[in-house]
Amino acid sequence: MDEIIHLYEELKCSPAEAFKMFTENKKLAIWLTEEADVDPKVGGSYELFWNPDDRQYDSTIGCKITALVPDRLISFEWKGPKQYSHFMNEADPLTHVTVSFIPTDKGNTEVHLVNSGYRKSDEWQEARQWFVNMWKFAFSELAKEING
Repeated sequence: MDEIIHLYEELKCSPAEAFKMFTENKKLAIWLTEEADVDPKVGGSYELFWNPDDRQYDSTIGCKITALVPDRLISFEWKGPKQYSHFMNEADPLTHVTVSFIPTDKGNTEVHLVNSGYRKSDEWQEARQWFVNMWKFAFSELAKEING
């Protein structure tokens, strides 16, 4: 059984606005990455670059969107940073991220993120813990941007 990461955040915005934070290049660059090349359609690119000068590393280069329901859900392949690239970025299948956008009774949106595909070995568990911390930080940045 693979290990997963599950986080959620309630954002003070519509599902459509929350969805844009994960699918629009300029909005992704506000809270998650330095530069993004996302083509929001199934099979489209989901490439994020944390160091645009070295696009091969610290990026999700080559990753694709695997499912997309506008304003409801997006799923995409995921890669690891340089220190984990020798196993994460060569894995078949790659790790995977699914983000769902659920409207609340208060007019807000619950954003749920599931990052799956982490194997059991020690190096995979170290990478998983690194991503737990990274996603928590990223979600706090996203909440600051939307919720103030």
